[in-house]
Amino acid sequence: MGWFGRSSKNYHFEMFSVSHFLIIALLLTVSTCIFLYRDKLKSEKMRYWEIGAAISLIFIEITYHFWMFINGSWDISHAIPLELCSISLILNIFLLLTRRKIIYEILLFTALLGASQAIFTPLLNYDFPHFRFFHFFYTHLMSIWVPLYFTWTKGYRPTIWSVLKLFIFLNILMPIIILINNLVGGNYMFLSHKPNSASLLDVLGPYPWYILSLEGLLISLSLIVWGLLREKTAKKTEVERGISIP
Repeated sequence: MGWFGRSSKNYHFEMFSVSHFLIIALLLTVSTCIFLYRDKLKSEKMRYWEIGAAISLIFIEITYHFWMFINGSWDISHAIPLELCSISLILNIFLLLTRRKIIYEILLFTALLGASQAIFTPLLNYDFPHFRFFHFFYTHLMSIWVPLYFTWTKGYRPTIWSVLKLFIFLNILMPIIILINNLVGGNYMFLSHKPNSASLLDVLGPYPWYILSLEGLLISLSLIVWGLLREKTAKKTEVERGISIP
């Protein structure tokens, strides 16, 4: 079955092709609609959609692992969901099911920064209508739409402490993943070496210093996201404070 097979011969993906531009347009369109219709999306009936979205993410991720298994490409060195986008997917599911604010605080940064980069510069071999095309873009699009939905419709907002929580989360996570990489011969989160192809890591210094540079870059970008999406507190005027103006 070609669309569910391993070969990409008839489904070769090219960056900035028609299918890629349509995905980018879909990202911008749905994100805009979430913002414009945020008041209508505040209905408690949306709870059913949240649970349905979580189930769909679980289903498509399980199907992805099944696809790798039947095509002989599942291997412990690369198939465990330990990449930042895979971790964001898991956080997405838990946020949709639990609505926990602490999950949102971490997901907002990891998803918006990681998933957006993946959508605009995808590391993907399979084009439409291959299963892998749908899996890749659906999971990454949802990783952006879900935190935006919770920001604009549920009133969740990051604080400066959210960035600190992200820093703590990353520095607890990285030693664990480095240990797993050593045990399984993997390169999860590129913590063992840089990717073989050209990437942003090439300008962040040699191993292992690029890891610190990458973490610093992620924290810096997270501060920008915090600045854009934090709760804006309007300054009270002198009249609102009860101060008479002569």
